[in-house]
Amino acid sequence: MFTRQLALTTVALSALAAGAAIAQDTSSMAGKGAMDAKGAMEKCYGVAMAGKNDCAAGAGTSCAGTSKVDYQPNAWKYVPAGTCVTMKTPQGMGSLMEIKR
Repeated sequence: MFTRQLALTTVALSALAAGAAIAQDTSSMAGKGAMDAKGAMEKCYGVAMAGKNDCAAGAGTSCAGTSKVDYQPNAWKYVPAGTCVTMKTPQGMGSLMEIKR
């Protein structure tokens, strides 16, 4: 009886692990396809709205979605390549490097 339960548990855990691996692989492929479809992207600092940044929001933050204010100078968002420095915000223009204010 114990051997049967152990075998069933092992099969169930193996199926869960396989499903998680497939899901992770599929989502990473989807992200690459989306990036190719949109063309080249670049990081643009100072253009993200509060909580809508893709990453880098300074000390005490974990990354994406952690900007505290609109147009936070140390938070970046992916934008189509070549458009960052032409993006005008109430705080100034977008920047390819972190904005020091």
